[in-house]
Amino acid sequence: MNRKTTSLGLLLFFACMLRGATFANPIADSDYQPKDGVVRLYGAGGPHTAIIRAGKLFTAKTGIPVDVQFGPESQWSQNAQRDADIIWGTSEQSMTAFLETYKEFNSNDVEPIYLATSVIAVRKGNPKNIRGFDDLLRPGMKIVVTEGAGVYNTSGTGVWEDIAGRTGSLDDIKAFRRNIIAFAKGSGASFQAFKEMNADAWITWKDWPINHPEEAEWVELSPDRVIYRDLNVVTNAKADPGAELFIDFLQTEEAEAIFRSEGWSK
Repeated sequence: MNRKTTSLGLLLFFACMLRGATFANPIADSDYQPKDGVVRLYGAGGPHTAIIRAGKLFTAKTGIPVDVQFGPESQWSQNAQRDADIIWGTSEQSMTAFLETYKEFNSNDVEPIYLATSVIAVRKGNPKNIRGFDDLLRPGMKIVVTEGAGVYNTSGTGVWEDIAGRTGSLDDIKAFRRNIIAFAKGSGASFQAFKEMNADAWITWKDWPINHPEEAEWVELSPDRVIYRDLNVVTNAKADPGAELFIDFLQTEEAEAIFRSEGWSK
């Protein structure tokens, strides 16, 4: 094989590796202009429902408008780089990844505010009578898990493995893995796969079945299996002054009641 052929092969290899990647497209630092009188937040879907509810209450109390943009990072990255007052992460590894793109925000300023609890989401009525983790190891069970797959920033990355491996049993990981029917990129995609593939179970966070009671319910994991991830927020000195006020408000008893109603804890 000559050098030209080798180079072409390498280019094709890396192109294939990167094709599905979800990378943010950086903009010039000078384009960051957040102070417009609106507290603008960006982050992954899941906690957005509680944040929106808290934002409405905050606006009613202070008169400061709050705008919440959520979903896959690719959908909001450009806007966030221009005007984000607050970035939220749905895990520490998610926030660390965000900070690679949103350079105005500093890791030292990240503040964890709530915990998400991993659960087994099952279909409405729990037709497979799933009572705990061991039931997911039965042959023929159909499980959806959330994974970043190396190209997607999501809190679900590695959670199924953490749960399956918590007790140090390789056999548990093997049996669980055999039953996975979808490694979906992000919780939204996982929820779609859970529905469309008629899955028996989905490893997710408690807020998802709470907010979709018509299609799912949840089964608690035992203490020796359950995994937690934190919801965290970060702002900076250039942000709208209302950002710090809103972060403080998110940790008040009024806001905590909203988050607890959607499965979050402290």
